[in-house]
Amino acid sequence: MNQFTVVATELRFPEGPVAMPDGSVILVEIAAGLITRVKPDGSTETIARPGGGPNGLAMGPDGKLYCCNNGGFNYVERGGLLIPHGQADDYSGGRIERIDPETGVVETLYRDGDFGCVLRGPNDIVFDTHGGFWFTDHGKNRPRERDITGIFYAKADGSLLEEVIFPSENPNGIGLSPDGATLYAAETYTCRLMAFSVTGPGKVDASIGLGGAGIPLYRPDGYKFFDSLGIEESGNICVATIGESGISVISPAGKLVEFIATPDPFTTNICWGGPDRRTAWITLSGTGQLVRMDWPRPGLKLAY
Repeated sequence: MNQFTVVATELRFPEGPVAMPDGSVILVEIAAGLITRVKPDGSTETIARPGGGPNGLAMGPDGKLYCCNNGGFNYVERGGLLIPHGQADDYSGGRIERIDPETGVVETLYRDGDFGCVLRGPNDIVFDTHGGFWFTDHGKNRPRERDITGIFYAKADGSLLEEVIFPSENPNGIGLSPDGATLYAAETYTCRLMAFSVTGPGKVDASIGLGGAGIPLYRPDGYKFFDSLGIEESGNICVATIGESGISVISPAGKLVEFIATPDPFTTNICWGGPDRRTAWITLSGTGQLVRMDWPRPGLKLAY
Protein backbone atom coordinates (compact mmCIF):
# COMPACT_ATOMS: atom_id res chain seq x y z
CA MET A 1 0.00 0.00 0.00
CA ASN A 2 1.27 3.46 -0.86
CA GLN A 3 1.91 6.14 1.74
CA PHE A 4 -1.16 8.31 2.22
CA THR A 5 -2.07 11.06 4.62
CA VAL A 6 -5.72 11.08 5.62
CA VAL A 7 -6.83 14.72 5.56
CA ALA A 8 -10.59 14.53 6.17
CA THR A 9 -13.00 11.83 7.31
CA GLU A 10 -16.76 11.39 7.80
CA LEU A 11 -17.52 12.82 4.37
CA ARG A 12 -20.67 11.50 2.67
CA PHE A 13 -19.39 9.91 -0.54
CA PRO A 14 -16.87 12.63 -1.54
CA GLU A 15 -16.04 13.15 -5.22
CA GLY A 16 -15.05 15.88 -7.70
CA PRO A 17 -12.01 17.34 -5.85
CA VAL A 18 -10.74 20.76 -6.96
CA ALA A 19 -7.38 21.87 -5.50
CA MET A 20 -7.40 25.56 -4.60
CA PRO A 21 -4.44 28.00 -4.48
CA ASP A 22 -4.76 28.42 -0.70
CA GLY A 23 -4.10 24.71 -0.12
CA SER A 24 -7.72 23.79 0.49
CA VAL A 25 -9.70 21.33 -1.61
CA ILE A 26 -13.29 21.89 -2.66
CA LEU A 27 -15.24 18.71 -3.28
CA VAL A 28 -18.77 17.38 -3.46
CA GLU A 29 -20.47 15.16 -0.92
CA ILE A 30 -22.84 13.31 -3.23
CA ALA A 31 -24.86 11.58 -0.52
CA ALA A 32 -25.32 14.81 1.47
CA GLY A 33 -26.04 17.10 -1.49
CA LEU A 34 -23.26 19.46 -0.42
CA ILE A 35 -20.30 21.38 -1.81
CA THR A 36 -17.63 21.28 0.90
CA ARG A 37 -14.27 22.95 1.42
CA VAL A 38 -11.64 20.84 3.17
CA LYS A 39 -9.03 23.12 4.72
CA PRO A 40 -5.35 22.18 5.01
CA ASP A 41 -5.84 21.24 8.68
CA GLY A 42 -8.63 18.82 7.73
CA SER A 43 -11.50 20.94 9.02
CA THR A 44 -14.47 21.39 6.72
CA GLU A 45 -16.98 24.07 5.85
CA THR A 46 -20.08 23.94 3.69
CA ILE A 47 -19.88 26.19 0.62
CA ALA A 48 -23.25 25.41 -0.95
CA ARG A 49 -26.25 23.10 -0.66
CA PRO A 50 -27.37 22.21 -4.19
CA GLY A 51 -29.16 19.04 -3.07
CA GLY A 52 -29.76 16.13 -5.44
CA GLY A 53 -26.45 14.43 -6.23
CA PRO A 54 -23.61 16.89 -6.90
CA ASN A 55 -20.95 14.80 -8.66
CA GLY A 56 -18.28 16.28 -10.97
CA LEU A 57 -16.90 19.73 -10.18
CA ALA A 58 -14.63 22.14 -12.07
CA MET A 59 -13.53 25.75 -11.87
CA GLY A 60 -14.76 27.85 -14.79
CA PRO A 61 -13.31 30.93 -16.52
CA ASP A 62 -15.43 33.24 -14.33
CA GLY A 63 -14.11 31.89 -11.03
CA LYS A 64 -17.37 30.01 -10.43
CA LEU A 65 -17.68 26.29 -9.79
CA TYR A 66 -19.50 24.23 -12.39
CA CYS A 67 -21.20 21.14 -11.02
CA CYS A 68 -22.60 18.02 -12.69
CA ASN A 69 -25.62 17.11 -10.56
CA ASN A 70 -26.83 13.55 -11.10
CA GLY A 71 -30.13 14.10 -9.27
CA GLY A 72 -29.36 11.70 -6.45
CA PHE A 73 -28.74 8.04 -5.59
CA ASN A 74 -30.16 5.68 -3.04
CA TYR A 75 -27.48 4.17 -0.78
CA VAL A 76 -26.81 1.04 1.19
CA GLU A 77 -24.26 0.64 3.98
CA ARG A 78 -22.37 -2.63 3.91
CA GLY A 79 -19.10 -3.71 5.47
CA GLY A 80 -18.30 -0.20 6.65
CA LEU A 81 -18.82 1.25 3.17
CA LEU A 82 -21.41 3.68 1.84
CA ILE A 83 -22.46 2.35 -1.59
CA PRO A 84 -24.67 4.02 -4.25
CA HIS A 85 -27.66 1.87 -5.05
CA GLY A 86 -29.79 3.00 -7.97
CA GLN A 87 -31.79 6.12 -8.67
CA ALA A 88 -32.88 8.06 -5.58
CA ASP A 89 -36.48 7.74 -4.47
CA ASP A 90 -36.54 11.55 -4.45
CA TYR A 91 -34.58 11.87 -7.73
CA SER A 92 -34.60 15.55 -8.72
CA GLY A 93 -33.40 15.29 -12.33
CA GLY A 94 -30.02 15.71 -14.03
CA ARG A 95 -28.62 19.22 -14.37
CA ILE A 96 -25.56 21.43 -14.62
CA GLU A 97 -25.19 24.04 -11.89
CA ARG A 98 -23.03 27.14 -11.50
CA ILE A 99 -22.01 27.86 -7.92
CA ASP A 100 -20.45 30.99 -6.46
CA PRO A 101 -17.79 29.71 -4.02
CA GLU A 102 -17.89 32.98 -2.07
CA THR A 103 -21.66 33.33 -1.55
CA GLY A 104 -22.84 29.74 -2.01
CA VAL A 105 -25.50 30.82 -4.51
CA VAL A 106 -26.49 27.91 -6.76
CA GLU A 107 -27.77 28.62 -10.27
CA THR A 108 -29.13 25.96 -12.62
CA LEU A 109 -27.33 26.53 -15.92
CA TYR A 110 -28.77 23.58 -17.87
CA ARG A 111 -31.50 21.11 -17.03
CA ASP A 112 -33.11 18.09 -18.66
CA GLY A 113 -34.85 19.14 -21.88
CA ASP A 114 -32.79 22.27 -22.55
CA PHE A 115 -31.70 22.52 -26.21
CA GLY A 116 -33.53 19.25 -26.77
CA CYS A 117 -31.03 17.30 -24.64
CA VAL A 118 -31.80 14.51 -22.20
CA LEU A 119 -29.88 14.83 -18.90
CA ARG A 120 -30.32 11.85 -16.59
CA GLY A 121 -27.19 11.76 -14.42
CA PRO A 122 -24.44 14.26 -15.34
CA ASN A 123 -21.26 12.93 -13.81
CA ASP A 124 -17.86 14.45 -14.64
CA ILE A 125 -16.68 17.66 -16.29
CA VAL A 126 -13.62 19.25 -17.89
CA PHE A 127 -13.13 22.74 -19.35
CA ASP A 128 -11.24 23.39 -22.56
CA THR A 129 -9.20 26.51 -23.34
CA HIS A 130 -12.09 27.97 -25.37
CA GLY A 131 -14.19 28.47 -22.23
CA GLY A 132 -16.56 25.59 -22.94
CA PHE A 133 -16.79 22.30 -21.13
CA TRP A 134 -17.27 18.63 -21.86
CA PHE A 135 -19.27 16.45 -19.50
CA THR A 136 -20.44 12.88 -19.26
CA ASP A 137 -23.90 11.65 -18.39
CA HIS A 138 -23.62 8.36 -16.54
CA GLY A 139 -27.39 7.85 -16.47
CA LYS A 140 -29.39 6.20 -13.70
CA ASN A 141 -30.11 2.60 -12.78
CA ARG A 142 -33.61 1.43 -11.91
CA PRO A 143 -34.91 -2.10 -11.34
CA ARG A 144 -34.41 -3.96 -14.67
CA GLU A 145 -33.55 -0.69 -16.41
CA ARG A 146 -30.45 1.39 -17.17
CA ASP A 147 -30.29 4.65 -19.13
CA ILE A 148 -28.49 4.89 -22.46
CA THR A 149 -26.58 8.15 -22.34
CA GLY A 150 -23.96 10.29 -24.05
CA ILE A 151 -21.17 12.85 -23.79
CA PHE A 152 -22.01 16.55 -24.03
CA TYR A 153 -20.42 19.91 -24.77
CA ALA A 154 -21.70 23.18 -23.35
CA LYS A 155 -20.79 26.83 -23.07
CA ALA A 156 -20.31 28.41 -19.66
CA ASP A 157 -22.62 31.32 -20.46
CA GLY A 158 -25.68 29.10 -20.86
CA SER A 159 -25.94 29.63 -24.62
CA LEU A 160 -25.17 26.11 -25.89
CA LEU A 161 -25.78 22.54 -24.81
CA GLU A 162 -25.18 19.74 -27.31
CA GLU A 163 -25.00 15.96 -27.11
CA VAL A 164 -21.88 15.30 -29.19
CA ILE A 165 -21.36 11.56 -28.66
CA PHE A 166 -24.27 9.12 -28.48
CA PRO A 167 -24.58 6.44 -27.44
CA SER A 168 -21.77 6.08 -24.94
CA GLU A 169 -21.44 3.10 -22.62
CA ASN A 170 -22.18 4.55 -19.16
CA PRO A 171 -19.45 7.23 -19.39
CA ASN A 172 -18.00 8.45 -16.11
CA GLY A 173 -14.61 10.20 -15.93
CA ILE A 174 -13.64 12.72 -18.62
CA GLY A 175 -10.48 14.66 -19.43
CA LEU A 176 -8.50 16.37 -22.17
CA SER A 177 -4.94 15.69 -23.32
CA PRO A 178 -2.38 18.47 -22.66
CA ASP A 179 -2.72 19.75 -26.25
CA GLY A 180 -6.53 19.51 -26.14
CA ALA A 181 -6.56 17.27 -29.22
CA THR A 182 -7.81 14.13 -27.48
CA LEU A 183 -10.84 13.70 -25.27
CA TYR A 184 -10.74 10.76 -22.86
CA ALA A 185 -13.76 9.11 -21.25
CA ALA A 186 -13.79 6.21 -18.80
CA GLU A 187 -16.70 3.80 -19.00
CA THR A 188 -17.71 2.25 -15.69
CA TYR A 189 -19.34 -1.11 -16.39
CA THR A 190 -17.36 -1.96 -19.53
CA CYS A 191 -14.20 -0.71 -17.74
CA ARG A 192 -12.86 0.82 -20.96
CA LEU A 193 -10.88 4.02 -21.42
CA MET A 194 -12.04 5.63 -24.65
CA ALA A 195 -10.18 8.21 -26.76
CA PHE A 196 -11.87 10.70 -29.10
CA SER A 197 -10.14 12.97 -31.64
CA VAL A 198 -11.17 16.60 -30.99
CA THR A 199 -11.49 18.64 -34.19
CA GLY A 200 -12.74 21.89 -32.65
CA PRO A 201 -14.70 23.24 -29.66
CA GLY A 202 -17.40 20.66 -29.02
CA LYS A 203 -16.49 18.62 -32.10
CA VAL A 204 -14.97 15.16 -32.53
CA ASP A 205 -14.02 13.09 -35.56
CA ALA A 206 -16.90 10.63 -35.92
CA SER A 207 -15.20 8.59 -38.66
CA ILE A 208 -12.35 6.93 -36.79
CA GLY A 209 -14.10 4.33 -34.62
CA LEU A 210 -15.67 1.07 -35.75
CA GLY A 211 -18.73 1.56 -33.54
CA GLY A 212 -18.77 5.34 -33.29
CA ALA A 213 -16.42 8.24 -32.72
CA GLY A 214 -14.22 6.66 -30.05
CA ILE A 215 -11.26 4.28 -30.02
CA PRO A 216 -10.94 1.85 -27.05
CA LEU A 217 -7.54 2.76 -25.60
CA TYR A 218 -7.23 0.47 -22.58
CA ARG A 219 -9.16 -2.17 -20.67
CA PRO A 220 -7.76 -4.00 -17.64
CA ASP A 221 -8.09 -7.65 -16.73
CA GLY A 222 -10.09 -8.78 -13.75
CA TYR A 223 -13.22 -7.63 -11.94
CA LYS A 224 -12.92 -3.84 -11.93
CA PHE A 225 -14.85 -0.70 -12.80
CA PHE A 226 -13.63 2.71 -13.92
CA ASP A 227 -14.75 5.93 -12.26
CA SER A 228 -13.44 9.50 -12.71
CA LEU A 229 -10.03 10.49 -14.02
CA GLY A 230 -7.30 13.12 -14.09
CA ILE A 231 -4.52 13.86 -16.57
CA GLU A 232 -0.83 14.20 -15.79
CA GLU A 233 1.33 16.92 -17.35
CA SER A 234 3.03 14.12 -19.30
CA GLY A 235 -0.27 13.10 -20.86
CA ASN A 236 -0.80 9.96 -18.79
CA ILE A 237 -4.41 9.29 -17.86
CA CYS A 238 -5.01 8.47 -14.19
CA VAL A 239 -8.27 6.57 -13.81
CA ALA A 240 -9.86 5.88 -10.43
CA THR A 241 -10.47 2.13 -10.35
CA ILE A 242 -13.21 0.55 -8.28
CA GLY A 243 -12.93 -3.02 -7.05
CA GLU A 244 -9.16 -3.40 -7.26
CA SER A 245 -9.01 -0.12 -5.31
CA GLY A 246 -6.64 2.48 -6.66
CA ILE A 247 -5.51 4.65 -9.54
CA SER A 248 -4.65 3.07 -12.91
CA VAL A 249 -2.04 5.23 -14.69
CA ILE A 250 -2.35 4.70 -18.45
CA SER A 251 -0.12 6.13 -21.16
CA PRO A 252 -1.56 7.93 -24.21
CA ALA A 253 -0.48 4.83 -26.16
CA GLY A 254 -2.79 2.66 -24.06
CA LYS A 255 -0.21 0.96 -21.83
CA LEU A 256 -0.46 0.59 -18.06
CA VAL A 257 2.33 2.71 -16.57
CA GLU A 258 1.65 1.75 -12.95
CA PHE A 259 -1.12 1.05 -10.49
CA ILE A 260 -1.31 3.06 -7.26
CA ALA A 261 -3.21 1.01 -4.70
CA THR A 262 -5.57 2.59 -2.17
CA PRO A 263 -7.44 1.14 0.83
CA ASP A 264 -11.00 1.88 -0.36
CA PRO A 265 -12.77 -0.19 -3.07
CA PHE A 266 -14.73 2.96 -3.97
CA THR A 267 -11.74 5.07 -4.96
CA THR A 268 -13.43 7.60 -7.25
CA ASN A 269 -11.31 10.59 -8.29
CA ILE A 270 -7.95 12.39 -8.26
CA CYS A 271 -6.67 15.94 -8.68
CA TRP A 272 -3.34 17.67 -8.07
CA GLY A 273 -2.30 20.72 -6.10
CA GLY A 274 0.74 22.42 -4.63
CA PRO A 275 3.21 24.72 -6.38
CA ASP A 276 4.56 21.91 -8.58
CA ARG A 277 1.23 20.01 -8.86
CA ARG A 278 2.80 16.88 -7.38
CA THR A 279 0.48 16.63 -4.41
CA ALA A 280 -2.30 14.22 -5.38
CA TRP A 281 -5.68 14.50 -3.67
CA ILE A 282 -7.75 11.31 -3.90
CA THR A 283 -11.35 10.74 -2.85
CA LEU A 284 -12.05 7.47 -1.03
CA SER A 285 -15.80 7.61 -1.27
CA GLY A 286 -16.92 4.37 0.35
CA THR A 287 -15.16 5.23 3.61
CA GLY A 288 -15.81 8.98 3.30
CA GLN A 289 -12.21 10.16 3.23
CA LEU A 290 -10.03 12.66 1.39
CA VAL A 291 -6.38 11.63 1.32
CA ARG A 292 -3.23 13.14 -0.13
CA MET A 293 0.05 11.69 -1.28
CA ASP A 294 3.20 12.74 -3.08
CA TRP A 295 2.77 11.88 -6.75
CA PRO A 296 5.72 10.75 -8.88
CA ARG A 297 4.84 13.16 -11.72
CA PRO A 298 3.07 16.55 -11.89
CA GLY A 299 -0.58 16.77 -12.74
CA LEU A 300 -1.70 18.78 -15.73
CA LYS A 301 -2.40 22.45 -15.18
CA LEU A 302 -6.11 22.88 -15.85
CA ALA A 303 -7.56 25.53 -18.13
CA TYR A 304 -8.94 27.53 -15.17
